[in-house]
Amino acid sequence: MKNIDNIIFDLGNVILNIDYQNTIDAFEKIGVIDASSFYSKSSQLNIFSQLETGRISKHEFVLEIQKFAPKASATQIINAWNAILQDLPDERLEVLKKIKDKFKIFLLSNTNSIHIEKIIDNLGVKKYKEFYNLFDKVYYSHEIKLRKPNADIFRLVIKENNLSIKKTLFIDDSIQHIESAKKIGLKTYHLDGKETLESIFPDIIL
Repeated sequence: MKNIDNIIFDLGNVILNIDYQNTIDAFEKIGVIDASSFYSKSSQLNIFSQLETGRISKHEFVLEIQKFAPKASATQIINAWNAILQDLPDERLEVLKKIKDKFKIFLLSNTNSIHIEKIIDNLGVKKYKEFYNLFDKVYYSHEIKLRKPNADIFRLVIKENNLSIKKTLFIDDSIQHIESAKKIGLKTYHLDGKETLESIFPDIIL
């Protein structure tokens, strides 16, 4: 893929490994019935969208989940929600460093304050800062009150950083997000479950 100056990365299952099934299983263990219809990669209740756009607090989120799991404590709910988070491989950080040498890079993630706190805890402050500072700018949905696949989130990144849409590549594991980015003219790469960032670099930008 030629004529690329900028790359916008998703976080979950692009850079940071995540596992939706872990959280589905954890929710069921604390009393949520049929948690896969309650929360999954492809669909989820509105409370998750509200959390990821910063419209409800951590406390409000816990109270909403307790409607589905009345006997669950706040700690159990937070732990179940955080069960999705896995590791950030060192080799992936090294790939990002190489990419940064050639391109402007940005992070654009649907996330929330609970997960970010846990990621920092898992990585440690030093490694998290190293990771965060790799990017020219980081965009977390709960901080900017926008969430993919809303096309306005892509327009915000493009406008704030004065990027050329035609020279910007967006990498995500969600086809809904990829389709939204395509509609406004971004070049895209759908990272499916069979690939990793380190396996496709540098092929996608040659």
